[in-house]
Amino acid sequence: MVPHFITALTGPINELEQRIIDSTPAIERWFRLEWMEHTPPFYASIDLRNSGFKLAPVDTNLFPSGWNNLTEPMLPLAVQATMASIEKICPEARNLLIIPENHNRSPSYLASLAQLQRIFKMSGLNVRLGSISPDVKKPVEINLPTGQSVVLEPVVRTKRRLGLKHFDPCTILLNNDLSAGVPGILEELYEQYLLPPLHASWSMRRKSRHFQSYEEVAKRFGKMLGIDHWLIHPLFAKAEGLDFAQHTGMEALSAQVDALLTKIRRKYKEYGIKDKPFVMVKADNGTYGQGIMTVRDAKELPELLATAGEKLGFVHNGVSVHDVIVQEGVQTSERMHDAVAEPVVYTMDRYVVGGFYRMHPERGIDENLNAPGSSYVPLAFAHSAQMPQAGQHPGASAPNRFYMYGVIGRLAMLAASYELEATDPDAEVYD
Repeated sequence: MVPHFITALTGPINELEQRIIDSTPAIERWFRLEWMEHTPPFYASIDLRNSGFKLAPVDTNLFPSGWNNLTEPMLPLAVQATMASIEKICPEARNLLIIPENHNRSPSYLASLAQLQRIFKMSGLNVRLGSISPDVKKPVEINLPTGQSVVLEPVVRTKRRLGLKHFDPCTILLNNDLSAGVPGILEELYEQYLLPPLHASWSMRRKSRHFQSYEEVAKRFGKMLGIDHWLIHPLFAKAEGLDFAQHTGMEALSAQVDALLTKIRRKYKEYGIKDKPFVMVKADNGTYGQGIMTVRDAKELPELLATAGEKLGFVHNGVSVHDVIVQEGVQTSERMHDAVAEPVVYTMDRYVVGGFYRMHPERGIDENLNAPGSSYVPLAFAHSAQMPQAGQHPGASAPNRFYMYGVIGRLAMLAASYELEATDPDAEVYD
């Protein structure tokens, strides 16, 4: 299933697809060498946007939910990737503890946890869900509309380890982005593997740092492939020290928006693109699609801030926003069932294990689709993200389109590994 484009500007992406398919041996070798030097994040989901002239990641989530949107044919690859990863991290692993979001009891999130639990069980692990929420004082079983159920249990902390009553895990998997801060109960766990590490949480992580790493990766990949890295990289800037409640620092934000729009116009002119450029202003520590605003002209900012500034000032768990990333807007020219759509790629270890199209019938091509009202159509990634088909006409082959998505998704995953290495507070420094 290849979604159709509504734009005539499919030339550059078809060209990029052809270049990627023709360069598959070089690309795979390049990734192999990179993974010899860098450790991929344990799991991730990457939001992509395909404009017809540009294909780029716009967000990389290191605590992905939405696993329930992956279909049955995708599960074998996820299980194999999990087994490969666990083998590297903790070969003697028997027990795994998943730490979920504290207060998220939505059926879709709980179904995602059930799917994750299922993947790890099929990988040969005993898996339980341990809540760090003070509200969970005894095991709670929650039945889902699908007929499945999940059991949330209170965690038990000893001096050096975290577990459950009569359950001592070797590895602890965070599915909680800790945007409100890192609780003491998760600190100083020196005897267990904590994945992802605490400095991957939104209390410390910044989108601008991630896209700085991604720019470095995209430049190196572009040079290897002989393409302009802008075709796979969203330009960005950062504005700091803002106060949306007091409306301070807005001049600096306006200046960054104006400067970035000027850069994008220059690239559009170079490529003969007639569309009106736009930028997305996002919370630098943002999550759950909150704190996002579309801006087409810096002059619009005062009016936009008057109506949407309050929403931009806070993200998940009521965390206030003082720093934002101003990111080049990449419109989506893909449609599924007549709704605007964007591909989302899921990874485990260094493998693409699945994905889906996020659709939103009420949103435009230049708006954030990760919002209430969105729906999902699975992609056939399981047998195609790693298996391009040479000789197929660009733009007409599902395996080739998905392979291209998988390549860009892996570039974002590699950028995340660069980012986590650079921000590791416990990294060894050699003079």
